[in-house]
Amino acid sequence: MTTDLRDDLRRLVRGTAADYLEIRVEEIEAAQLAYRGRDLETVNRLQDFGGCVRALVRGGWGFSSFNNPDELAERAADAVAAAALAADAGVRLAPVDPAEDDVPLRLGEDPSAVPLAEKRAIFDRYAEIATAHPAVATALLRYGDQRRTTTLATSEGTLIRQARHDVTAYCAVTAGRDGDVQQASFSLGWLNDFRAVRDLEQQVAEVRDQAVAFLDAPYARSGEYPVVLDPVLAGVFVHEAFGHLSEADFVSEDERLRELMKLGKRFGRPHLNIVDGAAVPGLRGSFRYDDEGVPAQRTDLVRDGVLVGRLHSRESAARMGERPTGNARAINYRFPPIVRMTNTFIEPGAASLEDLLADIELGVYARSWYGGMTSFEMFTFSAGEAYMIRDGKVAELVRPVQLSGNLFVTLEQIDGIAGDLEMNQGGGCGKGGQVPLPVSNGSPHVRIARCLVGGRA
Repeated sequence: MTTDLRDDLRRLVRGTAADYLEIRVEEIEAAQLAYRGRDLETVNRLQDFGGCVRALVRGGWGFSSFNNPDELAERAADAVAAAALAADAGVRLAPVDPAEDDVPLRLGEDPSAVPLAEKRAIFDRYAEIATAHPAVATALLRYGDQRRTTTLATSEGTLIRQARHDVTAYCAVTAGRDGDVQQASFSLGWLNDFRAVRDLEQQVAEVRDQAVAFLDAPYARSGEYPVVLDPVLAGVFVHEAFGHLSEADFVSEDERLRELMKLGKRFGRPHLNIVDGAAVPGLRGSFRYDDEGVPAQRTDLVRDGVLVGRLHSRESAARMGERPTGNARAINYRFPPIVRMTNTFIEPGAASLEDLLADIELGVYARSWYGGMTSFEMFTFSAGEAYMIRDGKVAELVRPVQLSGNLFVTLEQIDGIAGDLEMNQGGGCGKGGQVPLPVSNGSPHVRIARCLVGGRA
């Protein structure tokens, strides 16, 4: 971002006829590799520049995006005109203090400084490992990094520049025998550092061996069991099944959700605490300011088993008479910010994994994440890996299982929480056509006293 362009942003937002105007300008550099088996199928290098203008006029929003900085004044006028057409929609913004800041980018090993040829050599090696078994039918591997520098200027006096560099790696291995096909995968991510990408040999080999092992694994018998979730699956559960219900734009617009997610309602036992917040440093959902210039915060969602908070943009906070929480995020300049999670997790408890297993005569230990869906409070998740629990010990490997149920009943059934919190930073979150947004989620091991498990009858 040049000094001249930043000066242009200042002048435009100060001279607006709108009740509120914000301009967000982004510079993006990215690299991507994609493999099928041992073949490198796609290599992409991307450079992008663009911006957007969001205007509020008499309670109505207008939005316009652009790629040419010379069009900035024209696009600002377009946004104001569009907002005037939408006037009287009743939009208000909760107040925040304006901020001026230039947030430094703190890098480990700079992904941009690693030559593309070196990145390819690393993933060539991983592709060889992933396919180094006769039962492997194919493997998919992907690498990506994206450096995004954002400058936000508002008519209230905010001027913030901040940058981030996301790095992701994905590996899925499919094994087959006599028409039987099984898959195992991982999705990993890091913020501002390439170093961990260099040392994934063990994870790739484990995923390969796991896919092959599933071919010989039996099915679990379907039924209701005590279930222990590992930190990855428990973190995805709290993100997908609970976190999205905590996003206040959904809550404020739906009468049923307002009743389901009423503050003060009990959702679990006193040891259950759920938090979201971008103020935790070094995670993919972390930042100094959200895309409305609201400082990163920590928001208690459930405290001692009781719903005490939700996630807000300035608009949803004003609509519900609450405070902004720094959760307004946009995937890029082509979209306006909406309410999104950041780093969402269950806080650690006092138990150990051995404590959670000890009194289970017959149960299921479910690990990792394969897929799933939610519909209001109902959920179905597929574990990436599962084992039977017998007489307090993790026993034989079984084929991946599905976990289904009612979110609120299941939260109440969480009767044990270990102290081994881990954060999962792979993949990304989707909402409103904006995917994949960098987030992280996590949990310690948790025990659900009763959960419906789908395997085979």
